[in-house]
Amino acid sequence: MNAKLPAGLLVTALLITGCAGTGQDAAPAAPKVGLITKTETNPFFVKMREGAQRAAQAGGLELMSAAGKFDGDNAAQITAIENMVAAGVKGILITPSDTRAIVPAIKKARDAGVLVIALDTPTEPQEATDALLATDNFKAGELIGRYAKAALAGRPARIATLDLAPGITVGQLRHDGFLKGFGVQEGDPSVVCSQDTRGDQAKGQTAMENCLQKDPGVNLVYTINEPAALGAYTALKAKGREKDVLIVSVDGGCAGVRAVQAGQIAATSQQYPLKMAEDGVKAVAAFAKNGQKAAGYTDTGVTLVTDRPVSGVEAEDAAFGLANCWG
Repeated sequence: MNAKLPAGLLVTALLITGCAGTGQDAAPAAPKVGLITKTETNPFFVKMREGAQRAAQAGGLELMSAAGKFDGDNAAQITAIENMVAAGVKGILITPSDTRAIVPAIKKARDAGVLVIALDTPTEPQEATDALLATDNFKAGELIGRYAKAALAGRPARIATLDLAPGITVGQLRHDGFLKGFGVQEGDPSVVCSQDTRGDQAKGQTAMENCLQKDPGVNLVYTINEPAALGAYTALKAKGREKDVLIVSVDGGCAGVRAVQAGQIAATSQQYPLKMAEDGVKAVAAFAKNGQKAAGYTDTGVTLVTDRPVSGVEAEDAAFGLANCWG
């Protein structure tokens, strides 16, 4: 209602409010922390918001959250950064959709005194944010590459890689780690097909169909995440190949771990989004309290999950995966 008062009367009302009362000062506003994820609906980011909200409540912070409309929606993330800076947040936690294009907006926020921490996905360059809390995505890929090599037990590999999209560091790191773990380099003839899926199940199915057309003898499928893996499984099952093609993946969401338990995916590298968000909020709380800035990279952990273990590759079973999954 004050917004409708004449200007002079509004000031008076505010002054009266400031002078009245019992002599006790009003409680200071809670410091604000922002969380910006790639999308609202992906279970990974749903769990991340849960972790951030829990940590914010425990630390006496107010959480603001925003997300892109789709994976790759850089414009929405830029707008969210601007809105959060204008709202006076002390820190912003972000999973960047476009790891390069978001950098100028992040720089403006940091220049305004806001602590910016990347979660899950590093920016390019990584130093564009104050800190990074993430899975070691190269290690995650390396684990399933080592597993796949051992599981094939000397059989010649005909590999299909179902990747994320060009220019997204998390996808490249997982892909490169898988190749290293398997013991081949980019361009090796054993990699007979590579397709981008954007981590989407329907696109994963189409990509697998394309790869089977290109080389019907595919016997190993690396996938960027478990939705893409389940799409690949659907395509393989339609061709009667689901029993003789090994599928490995990364993420460790509950649906993915259940697919491991059901034998649809041989193994997955599990990561921990709740821990990323909780640790990020705690870092912002410390910054708001005493100016202490988080810096550098913190590995939030990765575990190979499989019910078909192989010699020489440390792993946990699906029961462990279900006890620690998300989604």
